[in-house]
Amino acid sequence: MKASVIDKVKNIIASDKAHEFMRFCIVGVIVTAIHYAVYYLLQLTMDGGLWLNMAYTVGYAVSFVFNFFMTTYYTFRSRVSIKKAAGFSGSHLVNYVLQIALFNLFFFLGVHRLLVPLLVFAIAVPTNFTILHWVYGRKS
Repeated sequence: MKASVIDKVKNIIASDKAHEFMRFCIVGVIVTAIHYAVYYLLQLTMDGGLWLNMAYTVGYAVSFVFNFFMTTYYTFRSRVSIKKAAGFSGSHLVNYVLQIALFNLFFFLGVHRLLVPLLVFAIAVPTNFTILHWVYGRKS
């Protein structure tokens, strides 16, 4: 007997991957809020240009530490290891380069400096999830 569409949707929602993605979203919202809050507070005192890059980078660095532990323990229900720390750091190096490039592109295109990070997050977060899923999906 064929499973109905509703049954298929229920199976997807009940899957471990769906729960993992929901946990990723929760951590992502918290980390993004930390990053944006630090950026927002610092950019209030900075004129623009490289100083905004610095504010964005400091926000990224502050949120990075929280993100590593929450991603490891809560999102992927894993343990800290050297391999995971290296993979996480590597994925975030790629993520940071992507984010700072997008940040400068949107700023160059005339997007207001308070909106630029939101556009960057919309592109970079799904990309980072894909990379981290691969890092944490491997056995250490």
